[in-house]
Amino acid sequence: MNRAPSSSLRRRGAKPEDSTSSQSFHQYDSADESAGGNVGTFIAPVHSDDNMSSFLRDSSDNSSSDNDDAASISNGPQTTVAPTSATQKRASYSSPPSRMRRQMSASAVSKDESRLRKLLTRILSGLIMISLFIAILLSGHVYVCALVFVLQGLLFRELVTVRYNAFFDRIDRTIPLFRTTQWMWFGVAIFYAYSEFAVEMIKGDTNLHYLLDVAQWAPLLSFGMYTGTFVVTIATMQTGHIKFQLNQLCWTIVVLCLTVGQLKYIMHNIYNGLIWFTLPILLVITNDIMAYFSGITCGRKFIHRTFVELSPNKTWEGFIGGGIFTVVIGWYLSRFLAKFAWMTCPTNTFAFFPHELVCEKENIFHEATTYFPSQAFELFPRALIRLLGPSRVVEICSVDRDATNLTACISGANNMKHHHWEMALSIVPIQLHSILLSLFASLVAPFGGFLASGIKRAYGIKDFDSIIPGHGGLMDRFDCQLIMALATWVHYNTFVKITTVSVSKLLYMYRLLGEEERKQFLEKITQIPSAK
Repeated sequence: MNRAPSSSLRRRGAKPEDSTSSQSFHQYDSADESAGGNVGTFIAPVHSDDNMSSFLRDSSDNSSSDNDDAASISNGPQTTVAPTSATQKRASYSSPPSRMRRQMSASAVSKDESRLRKLLTRILSGLIMISLFIAILLSGHVYVCALVFVLQGLLFRELVTVRYNAFFDRIDRTIPLFRTTQWMWFGVAIFYAYSEFAVEMIKGDTNLHYLLDVAQWAPLLSFGMYTGTFVVTIATMQTGHIKFQLNQLCWTIVVLCLTVGQLKYIMHNIYNGLIWFTLPILLVITNDIMAYFSGITCGRKFIHRTFVELSPNKTWEGFIGGGIFTVVIGWYLSRFLAKFAWMTCPTNTFAFFPHELVCEKENIFHEATTYFPSQAFELFPRALIRLLGPSRVVEICSVDRDATNLTACISGANNMKHHHWEMALSIVPIQLHSILLSLFASLVAPFGGFLASGIKRAYGIKDFDSIIPGHGGLMDRFDCQLIMALATWVHYNTFVKITTVSVSKLLYMYRLLGEEERKQFLEKITQIPSAK
């Protein structure tokens, strides 16, 4: 026996009684159903907020009876009613209750505010770091070296703390002097790396030659520190935990390679001219910023393939866009920095108070004229090349088909034939060096960041530290700078200045000669013709 449909089922087919009054149609989606609402689409005329509230209460109160009605109907003869297009249209116009809309809106607003607050924090922290960096640069080379030393210590601490926190219980109970031996290895590495630099500086400054007798003991002292640390490390190994301790020792050595090994020659970069310290840092920062903006604007719009699994948020568009912008900005940035003697002049003195640097600029910092390869113009149509204008590109013609008689083409001259295109560029050679450094900062240096991402992913951490608000730890910001500093030293010694010779170093070498060798040296010096 068929039962009469319940009140809720009758509502489903109800028609509006007053066509002139404002009516709203509401439905519950799947999320509302899971929260305890009735299954199906409820459509009812609503004339006021009170009516809507009472309707929702009735629907909730009658949920159990509706289920019973649906069960009893399923036992009797069933009639399947296909939804009409009008019903589907009314359902498409329906929307969640206003309370749900308000909650979703508040959540979205809170999320946007949090994102904006994080962005402002990052920008403010970045401006503070840049201001401090500029202030230290202007203070002098000694303070820049001190900054690098402090950063190395903090970077080492962040990286070794990753595994220390991961295995704290085991380390604290079973391994004695664990943190002590780690910092002993750091001290050995730092002394070995920078004692060589200090000896070079002493040799290059005649005012410091009185320290040469002490400086000659540096290698022995480095070896003594190494052997002492080696003995302590082996002596503290515990039976049953040797494999774990060897893993920790390997991790310590890897961290030293990252934080000390790659920065071994950064002091040389500083004293060879601050531009070799400042320009690479700015190139990496530029690449980081422009890759970020290229990624958020064009990311995965052209290339959908994942760029690097270690850092899934990185995109091909960000990587390519960051590289292009870095090369362009580096071209003009290097020319700007080359104007200042404070950036270009090398020095070999330890001055604790800033003073004016006066030197003869190297050729790479002087403006020069170079010619763009004419063969490159053969790849483009002549009409396109002429659009650049005669002030930039000059068409060179041969006169009477004589390849040795070349001159600028004259329009309408019948005895002239096109020979090649010529474009003169006024550049500072350091700009050419900046292209190579920019390419390295764009193509290779980011993989230092990918390594850092892999470490964080392996140990389940978001940031290495929280020392920089909005940025995390120092390793989160300097992960790409480490290998860039090493690349700059290799580039400088390969393409710019292979050896560094000064009068002070010659005097040092002269004092190492015996009496007979000194006489021979003076004789040879007098035979060298003086420059006219």
